[in-house]
Amino acid sequence: MIFINFKTYEQGSGRNAVKLARVLEEVALTTSVKIVPVVQIIDAEMVIDSVKLDVWIQHIDPISYGAHTGWTLPEEAVRVGVRGVFLNHSEHKFEDFDILRKAVARCREVDLKTLIFADSLEELERIVELKPDFVSYEPPELVGNEETSVAEEQPEMIKNASQISQKHEIPLIVGAGIKSKKDVQKSLEFGGSGIAVASDVVKADDPKKELLDLLEGYE
Repeated sequence: MIFINFKTYEQGSGRNAVKLARVLEEVALTTSVKIVPVVQIIDAEMVIDSVKLDVWIQHIDPISYGAHTGWTLPEEAVRVGVRGVFLNHSEHKFEDFDILRKAVARCREVDLKTLIFADSLEELERIVELKPDFVSYEPPELVGNEETSVAEEQPEMIKNASQISQKHEIPLIVGAGIKSKKDVQKSLEFGGSGIAVASDVVKADDPKKELLDLLEGYE
């Protein structure tokens, strides 16, 4: 399983988001690996109408219908066909744990799957208690790193994170600087159930080729 975070990169925005999602769908069909595009909420409906993949978004807010200008409503994400959501990513963390708890509860109410990010093992210990569908360990200093990865710098931490997630039977998704089949192999070897990637695929000159190279790590 591989999550592709489109972030707000130009290559993953608007019509480019649709183009990239179609590339991901083509690769998913030929490799039988589950690939999940994680898009901006503003692009979600357009992408969902263009591919048969499960499409996720990058954030929701713990609100219901009402006076909440500029917030992302879980019900509306579900209405357009969104299947899941990232929560607590290092680039969009919740102010405190109680707000995160409320966000998870709101997702559960509307049947949105959740992947919650932790930037430390201590935070991961708290997050698994919320019982999300997936958890991810991403040290923030390595997020978006184009020189190295968590698999290269902190393989033992992946193993430790996996032990925490396995105790709660929650799949661990490994991210932060993943950019090679070796990174993927190490992530799976040390207990990951999948990976999360952003710039390595989204900003690649040839996203299909880059994604296929990464997926060789699953072989």
